[in-house]
Amino acid sequence: MNIELRIERLILDGLAVNATNRGEVQAAVEAELTRLLSSGGLSPVLLLGGMMPSVPATSIQLTPHYEPTDLGRYIAGGVHGAIGK
Repeated sequence: MNIELRIERLILDGLAVNATNRGEVQAAVEAELTRLLSSGGLSPVLLLGGMMPSVPATSIQLTPHYEPTDLGRYIAGGVHGAIGK
């Protein structure tokens, strides 16, 4: 099965991600979402070819000194919670 997921805009309310870390966050989101969707699957509604104009992901808790890759993994987990099985 092939899954195409397009995230056009990611809003990180209350988090400042500088330009040098954006690529790391993006790569971590992509890698973790790929892992989660490969192992856990996709929501039955979306398996039928549905679209979601927005996904209200769950909130995440970060330590004061988080790494960009940690942020990406947490974001992916929140997104997967909204679109996964």
